[in-house]
Amino acid sequence: MSDAALHVSGLKKSFGRNRVLRGVDVTLAPGSVTVLMGANGAGKSTLVKAICGHHRADGGQMTLAGRPFDPADVADAISRGVVTVHQSIDDGVIPDLDVANNLMLDRLVDGQDGLFVRDRRLRAEASKVAAEMGLTVNMRTRVSDLPVADRQMIAIARAMVRAPKVLILDEPTSSLSATEAARLFDLIDRLRAQGVAILYISHRMSDIRRVAERIVVMRDGAISGVFDTRPLDYEAAVTAMLGHRMNEVDIRQRTGTTPLLELTELQIREGAAPITLTVRDGEVVAFVGLLGSGKSRLADILSGLSHPLGGIMRINGTRYAPRSVEEAVGKAVFLSPKDRGTNAVIPGFDIADNMTLPFLRGVSLGPFLSTRRQHKRTGDMVERVGIVCQSVRDGIGTLSGGNQQKVMIARWLLEPAQVLLLDEPFQGVDIGARRDIGRHIRATAQGRATLVFLAEIDEALEIADRIVVMNEGTIVGEHISDAINLAALVADITGPDGPETGLHP
Repeated sequence: MSDAALHVSGLKKSFGRNRVLRGVDVTLAPGSVTVLMGANGAGKSTLVKAICGHHRADGGQMTLAGRPFDPADVADAISRGVVTVHQSIDDGVIPDLDVANNLMLDRLVDGQDGLFVRDRRLRAEASKVAAEMGLTVNMRTRVSDLPVADRQMIAIARAMVRAPKVLILDEPTSSLSATEAARLFDLIDRLRAQGVAILYISHRMSDIRRVAERIVVMRDGAISGVFDTRPLDYEAAVTAMLGHRMNEVDIRQRTGTTPLLELTELQIREGAAPITLTVRDGEVVAFVGLLGSGKSRLADILSGLSHPLGGIMRINGTRYAPRSVEEAVGKAVFLSPKDRGTNAVIPGFDIADNMTLPFLRGVSLGPFLSTRRQHKRTGDMVERVGIVCQSVRDGIGTLSGGNQQKVMIARWLLEPAQVLLLDEPFQGVDIGARRDIGRHIRATAQGRATLVFLAEIDEALEIADRIVVMNEGTIVGEHISDAINLAALVADITGPDGPETGLHP
């Protein structure tokens, strides 16, 4: 396999008695894009960590450009040309440094410029890198002050500075708008032309259709399918991932009868047309739109994180105007935020502590936490939502990304909600886990209004009774789930003359 950029043969890895990799074989050719698919817990992350030097494999071999490759650590892998951009954005940037220093960090660390660094030269070179990526941010802006999408693009740009032979991208578009994703795809095309071998991990069919030359599927720690014949068989790839055929989702629309959440002339942004909307008891309404459409802004207003410029909100006919998140939670309005790594997961806590954090009174006896009561309630929820773990005492960091997401959703299902707000609840979640979460949300919807804020059309189709399209801070379209006109839905999202978004049902 001397013509391979990277060849992985018989790779094995166990954690205690848990066999995570069971003899994995993967070959990445120079100038190609291989998409890696797999359900949460299939072993994708462990495979990537073994390739990039984070884990040492227990067995098997790897070669890089025909030479033995067994990186001692992540730095060793990077020095030899294997670079990974992880799904957790802040793994690829230093939030407290500005943009220029982030982009040039490796050069600063390896001392290429000697003891003294010329600030003007550093920023000029950083600006050149940013321009190649299509980044227009101020080089002096601290990265922690930037939105998630810009931080993601900076992490990818920083990887480019290292001139990789093998580039691993883990869910790189999860926080990007359609325009930013298109910019990333253009970059991938350039890297492919330069001979870089790219391993692209994604669950998004719109991504896979755009970039994949080959699909490799993992299930239960082994390769369950390789698809490289044109046209690529996406349905067969999903079947290989799940172990069964992917059936059409059957949503029986519930219209509800009792108005639960009412928005009247609600203005969420300066200059935007006001929003008037009613969500009924038991109804699941999905809000879709491109990044910046106002979805997250509306979620923030409903949850007390922000305040509207005007208009009235009512819950069960009573005026609702929360001044804080605490006040919203007190009125049983719960928000599960997007970007769980930054806004939701407490890394040092176990599953039980993470799940019960907002509702400690319900699992306490007087001023003291009752671990017996806490573990009983969280254990029941682990079963109901289908969280894969050994015990509720397991550290949250031991779970796959999809199972962490299930814990975050389960947190807000522990107590009855009047209004449940779910902002990108399927971020980084595979199709199987996504449907587990969606089924449970729908099964428990009676007695509340459920609002789900999504970027992907297929996710909305799988969960919603009604799909509401937002653009420029207002509602521009409404679609009933059992009578969807996909062309009209996409036109509402992009605008009648909008660009191709890559959004697919």
